[in-house]
Order: sequence, then structure tokens, then C-alpha cells
Amino acid sequence: MKVKCWILLVLSVVFFGSCSSTKKVVYLQGIEDMPSDSMPVMYYDARVKPKDLLIITVSSFNPEISKPFNLATSVGEAGSDDGSLKNYLVDSDGFIDFPVLGKIEVAGMTKGEIENQLKERLSIYLKEPPLVMVRMVNYKFTVLGEVGSPGVYVASNERVNIFEAIAQAGDMTIQGRRDNVKLIREHVNGKKEVAVLDFRDPNIINSPYYYLQQNDMIYVEPNRQRAGDRVNGGAFSKFTSVFSFILSLATLGLTVGLTIYNGGE
Repeated sequence: MKVKCWILLVLSVVFFGSCSSTKKVVYLQGIEDMPSDSMPVMYYDARVKPKDLLIITVSSFNPEISKPFNLATSVGEAGSDDGSLKNYLVDSDGFIDFPVLGKIEVAGMTKGEIENQLKERLSIYLKEPPLVMVRMVNYKFTVLGEVGSPGVYVASNERVNIFEAIAQAGDMTIQGRRDNVKLIREHVNGKKEVAVLDFRDPNIINSPYYYLQQNDMIYVEPNRQRAGDRVNGGAFSKFTSVFSFILSLATLGLTVGLTIYNGGE
């Protein structure tokens, strides 16, 4: 009877330990139980910041008329994104130097707002409404810590959420803390902000940090075991591995012993 109790105790420890470990690594726990009306439609437009690089094209039915409003350059010139147009660098004060129009403040504005402003100001020089397109060419973010491939990533568009960013970095490792991910963000005015995110919480999809802004930095903190490994050169990990191995052997031995015991009755 005592053997049976010991086996049940060991199996309970293993089972509940496994459940606890699962809860630590699963994303968006319980999101299937969230009502659909608690998931509002979110629209995000990136806002331009100092030191951003922009490509702005102005076109019309008559290319010669709109040509003076484009920063033309030779094909393949360094710094050119598409081989035919230069990039506009937003200066520290948030301005760009636009042909003919001169200094224009763009920091804090979305692409659509910049396009509308330029259309309005160009209407003085162009008889027909011009087509203005603005694109960011340095929309990047950084992922560090316990991920598969930490590094700096350049996004193909300005609508990247935190899960897409983590996925591009190879996902979090098993040693990464899902409940304490730090996002460092610098605003247009230069003020820095640190947000702590819990990737297990389904409400994260309604967070103001769900969509990244350019130059955001994400840091995935290691769990206690991983941190101990780095400090102690892997000694803690070796200890836990040996302990798990011994526990498995003990469970197996108890199971075999119980089988023999029951067979002898």
C-alpha cells in the first residue's frame, strides 16, 4: 500500500510540474474565451520621427511639370532606394528640405497627412491635382534576449505587431520569460518609454504597444534557470537535468516494483 502511495505522489509531482511549465510558455492563454466585442478593430499608422528616411514622389499627367518637385539622382547612387529618387532625411527638428517648397515640418505626421499637406501646397504650382506618395525606407526594430535570432530587422511595411516581430526573430526560446517582455520606445519628442508586456495575456492584442513603431526595441528576459546557467556556467542546468533523470528512474523503479508486488499477491 505504501508503494502505491509513493507512486501516486511522484506521478502527481511530475504531472502538476508539467502543467505549471506549460502555463509559463503558452501565448495568449484563454483568448478563445474572450468575447468578440472585446477585440476592437485597431488601425495603426506610423508617425514620422527625426532621422527617418522618406521617399516622396510627385507625379502628374505631364511628367515634365512635376519633375522639379522630385529629388532626382543618378541610377545606383549611394543612399538611393530605388535608383531614381533620393531619400529625404528628417532632421533633428523634424523638417525635410523639399524642392521649391523649402522646409516642411513632417515629424509626428503619418504618411497620409504628409501627402495631403504636399498636395495642398503643390496646388499653387500645378494646374492639375498631383499624385503624391510617401514611403518610409528605414522602418526597423530590434529584438534582443532569449529569441532564436536576435538582431535588427527592417520591415517591409509600417504595420508590424509584436508577435510578427518575435516570429521574425525566430520566436522566444523555451528559456524566455513570456510574462516580462520589455519594449523600449522613443517618441517624437525624444522621450523614452519602457513597457512591460505579458505575451500570455490575451488582452495584449488591445494594448497600445501591440503594433510596433519604427526603432522600437524588444528585450526578452531569460527565466531564472537560464540566468543561473549564464552566471554559474551551466551548473544549475546540469543539476536540474541530473535531478530529472533520477526522478524518472525512481518513477520507473517504483512502477516496476508495484507490478512485481501485485503479481506476487
